[in-house]
Amino acid sequence: MVWLPGAYHTAQDFVTAGFLEAVRARRLALDLICVDMELEHVGDRSVLERLRSDIVLPSRAAGVSVWLAGISLGGLIALDYAASHPGELEGLCLLAPYLGNRILTGEIARAPGLAAWNPGELAETDEERRIWRYIKTRGADSRPLHLGFGRDDRFSAAHDLLAATLPAGSVDVIAGGHDWPTWSKLWENFLDSHFK
Repeated sequence: MVWLPGAYHTAQDFVTAGFLEAVRARRLALDLICVDMELEHVGDRSVLERLRSDIVLPSRAAGVSVWLAGISLGGLIALDYAASHPGELEGLCLLAPYLGNRILTGEIARAPGLAAWNPGELAETDEERRIWRYIKTRGADSRPLHLGFGRDDRFSAAHDLLAATLPAGSVDVIAGGHDWPTWSKLWENFLDSHFK
């Protein structure tokens, strides 16, 4: 599982928050890779290509299944990867993902809802509309997508839009905000529900 951090966060933050220790304590056969990202390279899609060439394709060639996981902005990038390279990931684990600006999410909510929303023509650089088109077109046979977030998260209205498209067992909503204590608890819940 490859973890992508939020804006202004680093790979070390996952270690400090106990993500790796939670796996070790449960003695799970799960390898975590926590990635650092430079914000200036997020919009130019080079992050996606580096993930693909450095981690995903070599892992798949070695017979290893890859889940992409992200927190906040890292969740947007994970979704953008899944939308851009369908079929290359075993699943997605998104904790409090940033799902686009309020103008876009309001447009979807007023449609009413994702099923009635039309993304229109997409520019190459419009990752926010691309991820929502991907979410809209996911079918019952799509790879797993797990969503976790805190009830008081500042992006919870957008999370609710995504949650409405997922099976109940793929959504975990707990008390908390857009912060590491909430994300750590969501991660532990994910491990306990997916690796019994």
